[in-house]
Amino acid sequence: MWDWGWVEHGIGSFLRPAAGGGGGGAWILGTGGGSGRWHAGVALGVTAMAGLALAATLVISSRRGSLKSPWSRRKRKHPLTRQQWNDFFSPDGRLCGGGVKFLKKVRSGGIDPSIRDEVWPFLLGVYDMNSSRSERNAVGVQKRKEYEKLRRRCQRHLKLSRDDYKELKEIVEMGNADSPCFVEGCDSVCSEEVYSAQESLSIEQGSPEYGGTLEQPVEEIFASNLTTVDEDVNSVLTHLDVSEDETESSDSRSSIEESDSMLMSSPAKPNIDCRFAKISSVKGNITKANRTAEDFATWQRIIRLDAIRANAEWIAYSPAQAAIPEVKALQSAGAVGLTDYDDLEPCRIYHAARLVAILEAYALHDPEIGYCQGMSDLLTPILAVMEEDHEAFWCFVSFMKKARHNFRLDEVGIRRQLNIVSKIIKFKDSHLYQHLEKLQAEDCFFVYRMVVVVFRRELIFEQTLCLWEVMWADQAAIRAGYGKSAWGRIRLHTPPTEDLLLYAIAASVLQRRKLIIEMYSSMDEILRECNSMAGQLDVWNLLDDAHDLVVTLHDKIE
Repeated sequence: MWDWGWVEHGIGSFLRPAAGGGGGGAWILGTGGGSGRWHAGVALGVTAMAGLALAATLVISSRRGSLKSPWSRRKRKHPLTRQQWNDFFSPDGRLCGGGVKFLKKVRSGGIDPSIRDEVWPFLLGVYDMNSSRSERNAVGVQKRKEYEKLRRRCQRHLKLSRDDYKELKEIVEMGNADSPCFVEGCDSVCSEEVYSAQESLSIEQGSPEYGGTLEQPVEEIFASNLTTVDEDVNSVLTHLDVSEDETESSDSRSSIEESDSMLMSSPAKPNIDCRFAKISSVKGNITKANRTAEDFATWQRIIRLDAIRANAEWIAYSPAQAAIPEVKALQSAGAVGLTDYDDLEPCRIYHAARLVAILEAYALHDPEIGYCQGMSDLLTPILAVMEEDHEAFWCFVSFMKKARHNFRLDEVGIRRQLNIVSKIIKFKDSHLYQHLEKLQAEDCFFVYRMVVVVFRRELIFEQTLCLWEVMWADQAAIRAGYGKSAWGRIRLHTPPTEDLLLYAIAASVLQRRKLIIEMYSSMDEILRECNSMAGQLDVWNLLDDAHDLVVTLHDKIE
């Protein structure tokens, strides 16, 4: 029997002198024994051939090693450090080389937690990649002013909503004894209905119908609570809303006073107080195309509920905010009108107040979307990293430029993304896709939550930050012009994509393909499996698989 031990120990052990052969040049091929003398020349020839064979094997092995198999596992590189980050800048504060090396580093290893608050504004586009230090300082000052304007508007909304609901309640109480209706031609509204409407808008934290689940649309939750009286009240609030500067504020007040004067001078109908006519008149003058104060009042209530319920997972990653003094926490809560925080510890009260402040400002900044449940999940990690509210706000605004489509009522953005996940699975694994078709799950609705809150509930907190910053680095590379045509030239290995999240979602499903095919016979079972992923995923393996899918399929998908 041949002894192939040379394969393990090297060519030197392939040929050895035959026992008792002396120095006559007789050799044997490693066998279990016996004779078989060979001529030295033949032996040398065999040795040479073996050497060539091994060399060829090593070359082939080396070539194969340079090709990345579809589901390879690469060791995570070290994250971007403080020293590396500082070295990327020129003396005037510009990122060298347009930020290419910086983006490569983030894509491969993430960012050290100590510098995330400095790096994220670049990744999210708050600061231009080619900006100088002085240009960024100017942008920072302007952004702070814009945020403060939005917060002043929020404060005015909060004050008006309190004062005017109180005033209108008094109007109703005074006039109800004289007439059951406000003006001729209006629907009859009795005081019991008014009080019922006001009670329905006073949402208690423990109320089960405001449980805050993503599965129930916000519009359905509040549809039954918006009555005719609420429309009248909030129409007044809309008309009373104050614009950005004092001149516009004076104009607004003047217009209201003129309206009051005209109403008071007009003949009053029997048993009808002119103050009731004021409501109808103001309601008829509302011409704003955007969301009204009614919407903002609703958003405020939902925001406060979600802020109080926010989990405390972020605390371990933000020690400075975790150690916030109680006095400062209570001051922050009072500044945004947050009162129903029960027995929360100071750091959670402070966090809830910051959520309220920034989410309210965003609702005014983007009234088409306003606020929907789930946005607080996206803001919490940003708040944990960014200690200044105005910086956190603009990072959130930049994040939402893409994520806002997840919260559109027409669900066009969600459907597009689910369709991409479906295509990735179809092209990568036809067997799995066919099984999904049998279960009528090929639309991939079972990953709906992953899309809406950007994997926030499937990953632990630190993993969420890693996934997001790699995803943002891809998007930043595309904004900087390092798209598909340039990815080979700048050696990014994997082309940047706007949809890395969707490749990661598809990868998480493909990692469970065997379980899905062999064990699950309905979409509900797959949905439960996806919802149970929380804490079980390795984010860097997931990103490896996602990048492999991008390399293989980006031309077909995108």
